[in-house]
Amino acid sequence: MNDIRVLLDDDEMPRRWYNIQADLPVAMDPPLNPKTMEPATPEDLLAIFPKSLVMQETNKTRYIDNTEAV
Repeated sequence: MNDIRVLLDDDEMPRRWYNIQADLPVAMDPPLNPKTMEPATPEDLLAIFPKSLVMQETNKTRYIDNTEAV
């Protein structure tokens, strides 16, 4: 198998990403808290995910800016 790589210059790097949740005709079901079987709150998710990931997963904005670190 041949690997294909696309190398981008710094000025070609994406500055934001598209969030499909903003355009879905029906909202996705939220993740469930395995203890309560109720929809997980952001606080529940923070127990297992970093804050930046929870913020992305709960965001309904169409485009989300990348952090400077990316």
